[in-house]
Amino acid sequence: MSSTRQGPGDMSPGPRPALATVEELQARIDEVNPLIDAVCTPNPAALTEAARLDTERDDGRIRGPLHGMAVLVKDNIDTADLPTTAGSLVLADQPPPPHDAPLVRRLREAGCVILGKTNLSEWANFRGSASSSGWSGYGGLTRNPYALNRSAGGSSSGSGSAVAAGLADLAVGTETNGSIVCPAALNGVVGLKPTVGLVPQQGIVPISHSQDTAGPMTRTVSQAAALLTVLTGSSTDYLENCRGEDLSGVRIGVPRGPLWGYSRGLDRVTEEALELLSRCGATLVDHLSLPTPGSDEDQLNVLCHELKVDLAAYLATRKDGGPRTLADLIAFNQEHADVELRWFGQELFERAETTEGLDSPVYVAARLAALRAGRDGIDNLLAENQLDALAMPSYSPAWTIDLINGDHVLGSSSSHAALAGYPLISVPSGLVEGLPVGITFSGTGRSDATLIRLAHAFETARIKAHGPFPTPEFRQWV
Repeated sequence: MSSTRQGPGDMSPGPRPALATVEELQARIDEVNPLIDAVCTPNPAALTEAARLDTERDDGRIRGPLHGMAVLVKDNIDTADLPTTAGSLVLADQPPPPHDAPLVRRLREAGCVILGKTNLSEWANFRGSASSSGWSGYGGLTRNPYALNRSAGGSSSGSGSAVAAGLADLAVGTETNGSIVCPAALNGVVGLKPTVGLVPQQGIVPISHSQDTAGPMTRTVSQAAALLTVLTGSSTDYLENCRGEDLSGVRIGVPRGPLWGYSRGLDRVTEEALELLSRCGATLVDHLSLPTPGSDEDQLNVLCHELKVDLAAYLATRKDGGPRTLADLIAFNQEHADVELRWFGQELFERAETTEGLDSPVYVAARLAALRAGRDGIDNLLAENQLDALAMPSYSPAWTIDLINGDHVLGSSSSHAALAGYPLISVPSGLVEGLPVGITFSGTGRSDATLIRLAHAFETARIKAHGPFPTPEFRQWV
């Protein structure tokens, strides 16, 4: 059982794009999704939407390069015609939100078919300290199609797993700290976390307004660029930055230290990726160092303070008589502990409930420290070495799923950019014992176009050197 990978420039879904594509993908979901639980809510109106878009195409109205393309949307993003649960049973029985999130409205206006909603780590992996990525009370446990007993990463687990499994070429995830680039790396797909603020945050179940953003998860960098153009709703055409593999004149920094060394296989594949970048003409400035990304306490204080305030503001938009506060969610979980709290607790929710608002001196100091650790660390390194971007290993190969003890994350590339609100893109770089790994490109704020150019050049060079990225086989990893 396998899927066919498209090349970097393949944006066309076929002669009858919408209807034929949706029928094929729905059959694929019926076949494969029971193995991986990536799609939690299929859209029953997808075929109707597809037929309407085909009629528009026949009449000469083509809305753009994504006209007729099917897209899956993470289940913490509001859709007025489908449930939005954040993976929690407390929202599962509530009516759908009254309005589409602005980014969903933009997808529809661009001619995309909403194929369904993808599972996620419940509450975007910010409820308990021993969580297992990919598990939610509503959607169950999403699995990695390359290794069914290994994690799909979090929290955009379903989006990454679904794209890897061929359930759609395009998906939307969200990231606070690693929630796009982690499942992208573990599932062998492209994951782009934009600069915070480029994509509207309204209609997304929040953790942190200073760090949250939605972003593309796709098969190829060109697809991510085209999807980002739609999600931002701007006049910038990010697809124009997919220019081939020539990186002459580009300077890329390689921070070492704790960003390396937690997986020998990942380090080996990343060294090979750096060699490819050098062959593309990029100048590599190696053996650099990023400062420690602030204290864990500061990071938690920012997220906990913002969660309590931001979540209450979001719940107020759900005009359905459901929960209104973080305290309501905590109480629901306690009342339904046999299901919701079976595998891990809600210590982070409980800590957030004790916070005292965004005027709190604790929050103000923590937010300032986080900004300095993230932005100064990245910007100073770029400026001192006249760099266009940084390159580093993304995440370790997928760890074994362990619902009892939780995730076993060895290291990541996302923390500095998370604190800064800066962009990242993870691109598949190879396999370690059959498990996908990726390389991450990181930059300053609003450097999304630059990162897309670098990622596309690397992707093009990797395909030329090694062929298309291997497809998953849906087996247990041994």
